[in-house]
Amino acid sequence: MSRLVVVTGGTRGIGAAIAARFRASGDTVLAPGRADCDVTSEEAVTEYFASAGPVDVLVNNAGISSSAPVSRTSLADWRAQFEVNATGAFLCTRAVLDGMRSRDSGRIVTVASTASHVGYRYTAGYTASKHAAVGFMRAVAAELAGTGVTANAVCPAFVRTDMTATSVERIVSRSGRSTSDAEAALAAASPLGRLLEPAEVAFAVAFLAAPEAAAINGQTLVLDGGGIQS
Repeated sequence: MSRLVVVTGGTRGIGAAIAARFRASGDTVLAPGRADCDVTSEEAVTEYFASAGPVDVLVNNAGISSSAPVSRTSLADWRAQFEVNATGAFLCTRAVLDGMRSRDSGRIVTVASTASHVGYRYTAGYTASKHAAVGFMRAVAAELAGTGVTANAVCPAFVRTDMTATSVERIVSRSGRSTSDAEAALAAASPLGRLLEPAEVAFAVAFLAAPEAAAINGQTLVLDGGGIQS
């Protein structure tokens, strides 16, 4: 049976791969970018989901990051990352939750990060906001326990996306390393020893969203080759 799937931040990178995976399975997929649904705006989120129809699967994928030492992290950057990474997940989840509960069926999957489990240098805003997103997911899962709706998260290490390419550029500009050396430094942050591909994250999301995953709730699926035990 075809489901209605909404993937926020679904126009590129991980989001586009997730959307493609669900479409290949025969689902109807909406993959709004910021121009379609600003996840930081309560009004925009309310309007978008009201027009979307009954959502069977919500993937909270929209996310941003910036990098700086804490002493040089501006309040604007801190707030921006929380607004997208944490508040966005809250607003979108709230928008679909009552409908899912009334049907006693639904899947909510949040794309977090290994940064939601550990602290990385120069990523205070990103790390804190991803911890918040996972904490919110667990609170929702606790409310959903015993129903036909689940909430979980996937937590990948660095993925080959535009966001990671930007991180590589920052390393190059600040350290003078070559692009290949900068990418290798990011890949070395996990036992996997390489960047993840977006399709690998999409597989994990589809797994948690499967009807057969009804017993999995409030969990984080870490994709890093075995460095973090969750």
